[in-house]
Amino acid sequence: MSRIAEGQVASLQRSDDIRLFLFPSELSFGLVPEGAETAILAAGCFWGIEHMYRKDFGNKGLLDARVGYIGGNTESPSYRAVCSGSTGHAEACLLSYDPQKLSYRTILEYFYKMHDPTTSNRQGPDVGSQYRSGIFYNNDEQKSIAEEVTKKANEQWWKGGIVTEILPAGKWWDAEKYHQLYLDNNPGGYECPSHFVRKLPDLQ
Repeated sequence: MSRIAEGQVASLQRSDDIRLFLFPSELSFGLVPEGAETAILAAGCFWGIEHMYRKDFGNKGLLDARVGYIGGNTESPSYRAVCSGSTGHAEACLLSYDPQKLSYRTILEYFYKMHDPTTSNRQGPDVGSQYRSGIFYNNDEQKSIAEEVTKKANEQWWKGGIVTEILPAGKWWDAEKYHQLYLDNNPGGYECPSHFVRKLPDLQ
């Protein structure tokens, strides 16, 4: 997950083994409110992604944000397994939003401002395929918007350096409960230093 003290990592990993045995990760799309749409994004440590979207869009159409794992090749992955890089999953955030108040395009433009999409399998000091940048679309419309926004952001903001993957959303797994709302529940907890909103001009 994130850069934390070695003892804390060991403690979290032991907790994960217990939690996975008792409470496997589960799909949570059933929790999405009727009429809402979802966006799935990977941009490094998922604590910061969730926290930033809630903070900046909580009263602007965002209905919920959950952290979890996507894009891997194993069932019910645990934090420890994902951190090992062996499962192929990315840490990600599933956003539920009201499309009448918040657009998918706005969500993606913010995505390209709030993290560094030019580093492969890395975000700030956090290294590994689980920290890769990715957009996981749910339908053809989202795919089209993702490709358009990415092209413009690549040309106008990131000088051709974007390495973000754009892939169909596969199976989503909620992360363990203690990862949800982590920075709300742990004030002063780790935040990736590359997670901040860049001051960039509007895309044309």
